[in-house]
Amino acid sequence: MQLQIVPARTGWHWIGQGVKTFFRQPLGLAGLFFLFMMLASLVSVLPVIGLPIVLTLMPSCTLGLMAATREVDAGRFPMPVTLFTALRGPREQVRRMLLLGGAYAVAVAAILLVVSLLGGDIAGPLATGDDIQPEDLQAALMQRGSALLLTLVLYTPVSMAFWHAPALVHWNGVSPPKAVFFSLTACWANRWAMLVYVGGWALVLAVVGNLLIGVVAMLGGAQVLQVLLLPLSLLMAAIFHTSIYFTYRDSFSAD
Repeated sequence: MQLQIVPARTGWHWIGQGVKTFFRQPLGLAGLFFLFMMLASLVSVLPVIGLPIVLTLMPSCTLGLMAATREVDAGRFPMPVTLFTALRGPREQVRRMLLLGGAYAVAVAAILLVVSLLGGDIAGPLATGDDIQPEDLQAALMQRGSALLLTLVLYTPVSMAFWHAPALVHWNGVSPPKAVFFSLTACWANRWAMLVYVGGWALVLAVVGNLLIGVVAMLGGAQVLQVLLLPLSLLMAAIFHTSIYFTYRDSFSAD
């Protein structure tokens, strides 16, 4: 396995590859993503243990969606069982994926703890039910924005560390600590391509959002927005997850 340095414009290529591959098998890839979301929603409602389980299984599910993209890229239809690819390998490999997931859950929990300690009560006066003064509302919104910004700052290096890690553990046989290090290294080495990739997706979402607003304005009514918003959001999220595989494929090559 060797790290490959790609030019900044590759970020646009990753987005294009994700869109192109998704629409080669839209029902299969969208169905797997909806299955992932449904399972995560069902497990998350379990008291106490629900959210930790979802976070622990997140790298495995991400690998499953990448494996589905790999299947479509090779001209095959992604079967539902593909979502569980990471949990169907040898016992040692499954153990490594769960260790990676545990590390991810701990990292996210640490971020939430730091944000709660430094950001304070995000809801502020909005949660008291008392009469809210304009200055209270402004303070609450500023506090919420500060907490979201802090969360973004803290989560960015975590996201970089776990971005390629599931694929490195499963497909390259790398141990979880090394996978996290190599993922962070690869994201930093290709930071300009990753910035174009993230910025490009932000631009795509902004364009889609404006088109949605235009459709709602022509058809009229908030009911249209309620009908279209959720399925469109899930569709865009499914396409985004389809593109993740190509960021891994182009960042590493076989030695």
